[in-house]
Formats: sequence, structure tokens, C-alpha cells
Amino acid sequence: MSAIEDVHEELDADVSAEEFEEMVAEKVEEMGGLADDETAAMLVAHELEDEGGEVESVADIEPGMDDVKFVAKLVSIGEKRTFERDGDQPDGQVVNTEVADESGRIRLSLWDEMAESALEELEEGDVLRIAGRPKEGYNGVEVSADKAEIDPDVEIDVSLSDSYTVEELSMGLSDVTLVGKLLDVDDDYRTFDRDDGTEGRVANVAIGDETGRIRVTLWDEATDLLTELDADEVVEVVDGYVRERDGDLELHVGSRGTIEEVDEDVEYVPETTAIDDVEMGDTVDIAGAVIETDDKRTFDRDDGSQGQVRNVRVRDDTGDIRVALWGEKADREIDLADRVAFTDVEIQDGWQDELEASAGWQSTVSVLDGEADVDTPDADGEKTPPAADQGGLSAFGEDGDGADELREDDTSDDGEEVEFTGTVVQSGSPVVVDNGEETRSVETGESVQLGEEVTVRGVERDGRIDADELL
Repeated sequence: MSAIEDVHEELDADVSAEEFEEMVAEKVEEMGGLADDETAAMLVAHELEDEGGEVESVADIEPGMDDVKFVAKLVSIGEKRTFERDGDQPDGQVVNTEVADESGRIRLSLWDEMAESALEELEEGDVLRIAGRPKEGYNGVEVSADKAEIDPDVEIDVSLSDSYTVEELSMGLSDVTLVGKLLDVDDDYRTFDRDDGTEGRVANVAIGDETGRIRVTLWDEATDLLTELDADEVVEVVDGYVRERDGDLELHVGSRGTIEEVDEDVEYVPETTAIDDVEMGDTVDIAGAVIETDDKRTFDRDDGSQGQVRNVRVRDDTGDIRVALWGEKADREIDLADRVAFTDVEIQDGWQDELEASAGWQSTVSVLDGEADVDTPDADGEKTPPAADQGGLSAFGEDGDGADELREDDTSDDGEEVEFTGTVVQSGSPVVVDNGEETRSVETGESVQLGEEVTVRGVERDGRIDADELL
């Protein structure tokens, strides 16, 4: 066997003997006769082994890979831990670190001599050229290092701070601190069975800041925090870690982490789709002023459990749409004239073939700061702003002082006897009836159902009918 074949036999690279011999011949020619075949073969083998396992970024590293080589910035260095090995082998030692590039973070474990030198020679912010073996760890993929050397010539744009905005979060981050506004909070946790037979608990909240929003998943003991959290509070997530689910990033909080209310101002303004632009089957974010509210209704599911739903109608500059709030979202305090953002709602075919937005468990419902400046229908079907002394749309709210004042003012106006036939599109107080062209608010003590066709007779004042009869 020739020297070239001997080197190829020992080569840990996917290159055929013929390809290897051609590369050696090129190397001999390149060296101008300064290297013989054996030396050239060893140089080529070294180059090939250096190239093997190279990945473009931290995000490309997967547990199934044999070996990887990559460049990343050292963002944290843990404490050195010692452990006993089997038999008469000396005690081992390990230092767990975190490295990152612009695509994400990953844990890097340094063993024995490397662990010792890491504490003496490495600093947070160093850029390392790393070779190692990936595996699935407790908190995701991690790499056990075979080699880690400082590369002073490479720059990586990664912050060493543990405090982030939503926009700055990336896959693999841990020890994350995030301050944001609570957009939505589960009423209770859900349970599940683990493979080892134990029961786990999980719950979700949603948090937003000036840069975006993210779903936060609480595990086990962290679900106890639900009793302390309320939507619209500003909170700080401590010791969170970032994972991916269905292509989206999530911030997870386990036994080490917590969520606490803080005295800070955070504004969340969602990027929304115009209501007039939504289409059947879309999952979108919309926002607008509440112009109608219905009472919450309960219903029996096929499995015997009880569900609940509440409908509201919202309007933006382009149009309006009914939003169905399912489950615990039906309990959200939403009043007429509130500015509300609905995220991740599904556009479906609703009542009378008009589009409807469905806000289910994956959606968030956020009451935005400030009362909306919206119009209400008048007797001619046109939109007119409410009078200043009527308190805006809140004057139509249930048990509101403005509603009483409005009724007192109405007694001084003779109004006009009318008969109006249409379909009930809001069953709360007031009842709202629509005939396809015009809408009327109706004051009545009668009970009506959504979708019911009724005829109202009574005195109409400013687009509002005090019902003497409801048929």
C-alpha cells in the first residue's frame, strides 16, 4: 500500500481514493516540488478534516450530527463542577458555558483540562472557534466541546446583556429577562401525563412590548403564578428560556423562573390588518373600537362539558366585524367604546354570510389605552358622534350613569312613534336590531335571542327606540 493510500485509509472524511489522489497531485504541484507525495497527502488530509462538520450558524446545529465546527461568541461562563468517574479513573470536571451568534444561542460544555483553562483564559465576549459533538440536553441542543480556541479576527453582533426586548429574542436563549405588558392570561393551568407516569402542569400568558409580542409558557410550579397575574399589568419575566413551537418562538418559564409585576411604562401597539382587508381562512391581528357588545352565552359541547362565548363588534377606519370570544376570553371586561386589539384570530364564515373573527385559545385580547372616538348610528343610518353630555358610547353601557342621564333627557323630547322590523344582532343592553340597511338601539325589558327577527314599536329619539311593544 502506497503512502497516499495509507493516509487515505486513516482519513475521517467522505472522499474517494481517486479524488484524494487527484487532490494530492494538485498539492504537490502547488508546493513546487517542496513536498513529496506523503507530505502532500498529510496536508490534504488535514485540510479536509478541518472542513468537515462546518455549520453556517448555531441555528443549524442538530442533535443527530456526529461532529460540528462553528464560530460563536462566549456570552456566559458557569461555575466549575467536579464529578466522580467509574472505577479508578480520576475525578472529572466540567464548566457549562453559553455561546451565541446572530441566529441563536447554545450551551457549550468544556471538560477536564478545557474546563480548567476556560476559567483562567476565557472571558465573556470572546469569539471562539469550536469543534464538538451535539446532543439533546435538558434544555435543548447542547455541544460537548473537543476544541475551543479564541479567534480575535471574527466579530459577532450579539449582546452580552440578559435583558431583552421581544424583537431581540432568538432560539436557544436562556436566563432571559423581559419586561412587557400582559396581553392575555389563562384562567387556569392544564394537566398532562409524562412518560414517567408523573403529572405535569402547563399554562400560557402573552406579553407584548414596543417591538412585538410573544407567548409565554409556564411549566409545573410556575403555573401557580396565574393567581397573581392580571391582563394589562406590566411585568418582568426572570430566568426564561426561548424555544420554538410550530415555527414560532415561545418564552418558557420553569422552576427557576418567575414573573413579577413591575412599576414601569410599556406601550404595546400591534401591527394590525385593516378589517376591510381580511379574507376567509386568514389568521390575522385586528384592532378597533367596540361598537356593540353581547351578553355571554353558555352551551353544551358534544362531550358533555360546558362552553361559553361572547360576541362583540369592532370598527376601524375601513370597516367593522363581529368577533367571537370563546372560553375564558368571554370573561374579559370589554365595554362599548373600548379600543381593543385581537391577535391571532381566525376569519370564518359568520352569521348571515358575513365574515367573523374567532378568538380561541391561541388568540390574545388586549384592551388598549384610551377610549375610542367612534360614531354610532342615527335615525337615518348615518354615523354621528355622540353628544358631549352623553359620555360617548359608554352612555349606552349596562348600569352606566350616562345611560340614565340619556333616558332622563329623552323624556323632554316628544320623539316619533315608529315601527322597526329587523334581526337581533346584540342581545345585551341596549338590544340592537338590524334590518340589513339600518340599525336601531332598543330599550326594552324583554328577553331576546341573537338572530331572532323582531318588530319593535315605540318612541324613537336620536336613533334609539323606547319599546312599548316587541313582537
